[in-house]
Amino acid sequence: MRKPWVVGVLLAGMLLGGCGDPASAPEEPVPAAPRASTTTHQRAPASAGPQPRKAPTVLYLGDSLAMEGQKVLGQELRRDLRAKYTGAPYSGTTLCDYLEGTAERSLVPASDKAAALVRRLRPDFVVLQFWGNSWGYTPCMDGITYDKSPARYFSRYAADALRLTEQIAAAGGGDRPRIVWVSQGPDPITPDRVRRVNALYAKRAAASGDLVADAGKAVSPAGGRYTWTRSLPCTAYERAHRGLCTQPGRDRTALHRDDDYLHFCLAPTTSRPKPCPVRSPGILRLAREVTKTIRQAAR
Repeated sequence: MRKPWVVGVLLAGMLLGGCGDPASAPEEPVPAAPRASTTTHQRAPASAGPQPRKAPTVLYLGDSLAMEGQKVLGQELRRDLRAKYTGAPYSGTTLCDYLEGTAERSLVPASDKAAALVRRLRPDFVVLQFWGNSWGYTPCMDGITYDKSPARYFSRYAADALRLTEQIAAAGGGDRPRIVWVSQGPDPITPDRVRRVNALYAKRAAASGDLVADAGKAVSPAGGRYTWTRSLPCTAYERAHRGLCTQPGRDRTALHRDDDYLHFCLAPTTSRPKPCPVRSPGILRLAREVTKTIRQAAR
């Protein structure tokens, strides 16, 4: 019974090494340049609710899920909030990769650490989207994996979340940005891990006066927050906009490709991580939830 689970975890690790070919080495990710994202093929109306009095500045950091969704989130934030937006995700990463002092053992260079970007960009919000790298791909985790030692994994992850919060706060000085922790969707291989990672995010946010965007709920079945599914019933908006309700005859929309249960981009993976080039309902659902959280906090 254990062998299929381990194989699944290894496959998950290869997939999360980037929005790319599972054979590509996670130690050599192609970073997203820290700049405002360009246009995307995905369209959505402005979200309901008043715009904030001041257009916020938003910094988006994360792993391959952030890499694939960075353009869509930027589009939503600019349209809905007139936000000044910078996306700087790196595929295959976890929290420690963005900590200052880990450059030699990290997939993120010193210039793009969270604190360095906060000092340079002075954002109002820092959005952190991390699945919770649990298979030891990034050197800064020191070989600690969920499979080998769940207790050490969660202890280290909690410590890194605290350190990252402290570094972001210190870099912001008197204008400390608010952190938005993005909760993750269901994991078919280790569902309890994701549940506990999300709980860790919520605890950290509460302790620091920060925020949680429960984006993972938007890609979960009603009444089954941690039940993984490849598709969900179409929303009213998806039914009204061509291409977003991917199976209109069944009133279902696809969240994942048949060959990738972790990412939400419906285009085939490539060897070089990049933003998703096609309309993908799962990505849009996640982005709109993050945007809603920031809109509510920025009023």
